[in-house]
Amino acid sequence: MKSIRRQTGKQKGQVLIVIALSMVVLIGAVGLAIDSGLGFIIRSKLNAAVDSASIAAARAVTQGVGEAAQRASAQAAAQKFFAANFPTGYLGATPTFNNPTVTFDAGKVTIDAAATASVPVTLMRVLGFNLLSVSASAQTIRKDLDLAFVMDTSGSLSPVGSTVISSAQLFLSKFNPALDRMALIHFSYGAEVDTPISKVARGFDQAGMKTTIGNYSFDGLTNSAEGMWNGRDQLNSIALANRSSLRVIVFFSDGSPNTISSVFKFKKPADCTTPGSLVTGDGTSTGTPAGLWRIDKQGTTAAGKCNQDTNIVKNLDTAALPQWYNAHNPTNLPALQEFPIITATPRSVTNDTSSNSATWINVNRASRNLLEAVAAKARSEGMYVFTLGLGSELTAANGPAPSDKGEDILKCMANTPDALSRCVNAGAGQPVGIYCHAANSNELKPCFEKLASAILRISM
Repeated sequence: MKSIRRQTGKQKGQVLIVIALSMVVLIGAVGLAIDSGLGFIIRSKLNAAVDSASIAAARAVTQGVGEAAQRASAQAAAQKFFAANFPTGYLGATPTFNNPTVTFDAGKVTIDAAATASVPVTLMRVLGFNLLSVSASAQTIRKDLDLAFVMDTSGSLSPVGSTVISSAQLFLSKFNPALDRMALIHFSYGAEVDTPISKVARGFDQAGMKTTIGNYSFDGLTNSAEGMWNGRDQLNSIALANRSSLRVIVFFSDGSPNTISSVFKFKKPADCTTPGSLVTGDGTSTGTPAGLWRIDKQGTTAAGKCNQDTNIVKNLDTAALPQWYNAHNPTNLPALQEFPIITATPRSVTNDTSSNSATWINVNRASRNLLEAVAAKARSEGMYVFTLGLGSELTAANGPAPSDKGEDILKCMANTPDALSRCVNAGAGQPVGIYCHAANSNELKPCFEKLASAILRISM
């Protein structure tokens, strides 16, 4: 009996040892599950914080003069966004986030950010672990950017001219004058390239452009297509090897186009052989055509007999409109014939200029077709088109039948998902831009900021 009791006591002692060892393993396993779950949550939070910091840095790198100032701006933004998204003490963790690396390469900027976080473990201490460490990293590349900024300076904007100017100047401030390239164009009767885009070197004269915009006057009608043509031409003037990976046209207007530029046929052909702008009103009733005006100036009449003012129709041939848009191809070289004027779609245009009424109808329709066609061509070449419209006129149908809304034209240009179905179908596979409507001048700055933010977003 004594030996049996002794044996039983030994067995009990062994069982206790096994249970104790099993408890350690069990507690460790439970601790591993709990602490691993905690680590996963912290890692997810850390990843999100590093991502946001990297993107914030890429956006802030536009601020400052020179690489040193731009790097400091990017790093300050990164620290701010990281702290906001991963506060010290989150679930007991202690984060470490050093300044991200900012690398400049021509017009491209690469942001490399990384962070770690350590958190005290709970039950895993029984296995000899005191801290759990997690890490995260992110890289954001800000693409090089070529941008053409096309501004309407027609007379209808005169009452809000000062707000238009200040809003446009603020828009320029959103871009990097040392890395981004930009052209500035304004239009009314004709279109002027105020600042050509740099064809090789990076950067643009931000201060000079702001001064130029500050000196804008608002007068004349709306030759939108001429402004758009010059915007596309500026971006395409850069040789393929030097083009940026992101190319954008930003187009601002407060109304529908009502003017077209070309070489028009006169009853006496010798009277005028150079391109000019033929203007009409829009509205919903027949306007009085006038012209011609210079295509490369905001409000300068064409020379000699090309300008007949409101008697222009009397001096034009009864079939004065050209088959193709030829304002920049006056000799009608077939290789440069891109945009038909006489067409059945999307708005029917004939070359009938036998009366004020017929001229008003065909010029209005042609000006709208041409604007959409130039935008579509730009998109087919990989350019994004962003449009901004101001005022209530854009939301009301105007022009000759079938009357359409100015904002529908602007949406079609930008290839937005809510554009007319014919535009969405034609724009399938092309870059999708944004249209922003400012109902009044107070909404201009927010709209410009929205477009700038969207451009910076797709540049990453």
